[in-house]
Amino acid sequence: MFDRSKRGEHALLIQPHSGRLEDDVLEEFTDLARSAGASIAATVTARIDRPNPSILIGTGKLDEVKAVADATGADLILVNHALSPGQERNLERFLERRVIDRSGLILDIFAQRARSHEGKLQVELAQLRHMSTRLIRGWTHLERQRGGSIGLRGPGETQLETDRRLLQKRVEQLQKKLEKVEVQRTQMRRARVRSELPRVALVGYTNAGKSTLFNALTGAEAYAADKLFATLDPTVRRIIVPGGSVVLADTVGFVRDLPHELVAAFRSTLSEAREADFLLHIVDAADPHREERIAQVDEVLADVGAGDLPQLLVFNKIDRIDGADVRHDAQDGIPDEARRERVWISARDGLGLPLLQSVLGKRLGLQHVTGELRLPPSAGRLRSRLHQLEVVRSEQADEDGWLLDVDLPIAEAEKLAAGEGGEPIRALLPEKLPEW
Repeated sequence: MFDRSKRGEHALLIQPHSGRLEDDVLEEFTDLARSAGASIAATVTARIDRPNPSILIGTGKLDEVKAVADATGADLILVNHALSPGQERNLERFLERRVIDRSGLILDIFAQRARSHEGKLQVELAQLRHMSTRLIRGWTHLERQRGGSIGLRGPGETQLETDRRLLQKRVEQLQKKLEKVEVQRTQMRRARVRSELPRVALVGYTNAGKSTLFNALTGAEAYAADKLFATLDPTVRRIIVPGGSVVLADTVGFVRDLPHELVAAFRSTLSEAREADFLLHIVDAADPHREERIAQVDEVLADVGAGDLPQLLVFNKIDRIDGADVRHDAQDGIPDEARRERVWISARDGLGLPLLQSVLGKRLGLQHVTGELRLPPSAGRLRSRLHQLEVVRSEQADEDGWLLDVDLPIAEAEKLAAGEGGEPIRALLPEKLPEW
């Protein structure tokens, strides 16, 4: 055993890799460490072709880590990799310092960020599940007394059994409390559904600016900061966009290799995304790896059952790009054009927010065009389609065809106008989206 430092904030980072180390991976791990409150003493990279089952890295690299830790005065070792309980225990024993893997580091950040009662319950549940496999670490000095016969069972085993029983009891209590909270949240969500307001969820990679945009659109004061996982608890507000109102929800940010127990623990936060009608996928436009981030968020959305929801890519932080302007890329040459529609904004400076609101109202079908539509006798198919959409308010027939009074969403109008025989619809459309 060793005496753990009570500070534990001067950290040495270990970045394992399999031969090609990507700069953004190390940069993200460094940001995670700093978000947890650690100062970086040094970084050691370790190539791992075949993980050592007892210490993950090689023995030579372990000696190097020990020397660097001694030289820099690091009192904490952070490993950007999942560690088994045995690996964590063996590394701590040799390095004589506290060792935390990637999952443990993210859990610590979550514990600092949780604000609501529900968020704190979820964090504690995830921590206990993570801790349950590591109870033995604190009682290794008693392991030699463990035996399989009556009278030979040592206090180490007794203490472990007690700890496991207490831990399991606490887990069950937390699960019951969270079930009650989930019932309350479901009732609130059903009330929003009954109000027939469209539900829009902000999703995206952590630190992409979701909460800043949420505050800019709603006038709320949700916590926003330039750090990873600044927002954990879901925040919901009603906002007005051209054509009507919507319910907007801010959600937890995603990150690569997010531990599954954390995804499970924050299922209620992610359910705001899963049960939304539409997703605003916020992207840091200045991030050189933004396309990878988009793919990683899409992967998590698919995991939680929100992968098929319509979404609009919102490229935020254009204030960090020289020469970048507010714009709307409605057609980007991508086959799945509707899914990859893009709006470029700066939530911090308020640039492009009216454009975003107009596009959102259009995509949700809230913006309408109204007017009289003259259809010739040859436009029977278009007339039938308009009746199917239930957008015809009145109709008169004569020898020249039909005169229809219509009220239809702009999005539907544009689809009809782009099709064969859509000339009459084009006359109703504005030349550009109305400013708001």
